[in-house]
Amino acid sequence: MKTRLASLTLAASLLSLPAFADGKVTLKDPSGDDNGPGTYKYPTDTVYKKGSFDLTEASIEKKGNKVDFNLTLATNLEDPWRMGKGFATQMIFIFIDTDGKEGSGHTDSPPGLNVQFAPASAWEKLVILSPQETARVKKEIETKAAGLKGDIVVPDRTKGAGKKISASVDASLLGAGDPSQWGIQVVVQSNEGFPAGNDLLTRKVNEYEGQHRFGGGHDGECDPHAIDLLAGSAKGDPSEVKAQHEMLKYECAEDGSAKQKATLTMVRQSK
Repeated sequence: MKTRLASLTLAASLLSLPAFADGKVTLKDPSGDDNGPGTYKYPTDTVYKKGSFDLTEASIEKKGNKVDFNLTLATNLEDPWRMGKGFATQMIFIFIDTDGKEGSGHTDSPPGLNVQFAPASAWEKLVILSPQETARVKKEIETKAAGLKGDIVVPDRTKGAGKKISASVDASLLGAGDPSQWGIQVVVQSNEGFPAGNDLLTRKVNEYEGQHRFGGGHDGECDPHAIDLLAGSAKGDPSEVKAQHEMLKYECAEDGSAKQKATLTMVRQSK
């Protein structure tokens, strides 16, 4: 009798489970490292509040046929430019290595980030979270990153609330797989409505900061335009600050071009 009851209880519990296992990955990043390679400074305008570009957590979870993205920053979001999505100054790039195979995927990045990926960390998919209208982001991708557009996903709706920027996309757009098995890299940039040259809605980093320009970098195109990202074991350990600075090291040629680009690697959830 006890055996039968146990079997019935197990069967009932199994029926209450989803039809297939959903994956989740949560990655941490230490506070206070929103300075790129260690030298970057915020623009001087007051809309760029301290901590606005300081990533503290990235959570990716598959729920049925959707994948949810939640990015947490160090300060509450604001919408000073009335973008209508609960945030305005931030722009998030989420690079995903779905297969973990060297030589599979892209090692370059959209124009305006000035970074590349190590061959073993090549990405298959990129999700962009922007306060701009989806149609405009897609048009910019079509114009400025046509060679990558097939692997760039722009959610239909992105929102900001509290300290979190969130969005959901169809899992089919990201290919098969469990997010907990993916390699992830999150690059925090700033939404730029009037981008320079071929930049994909990203804000420049110059030698000296200005009202709407980050400082501490280079006036050429050799410095990485990445304010914060994931590094190390992505557990939020203080040692990961140094790992970020090392990853974002760069070298400039005399003409301002990149002699050595900052080279990013993916992070993976620790077992």
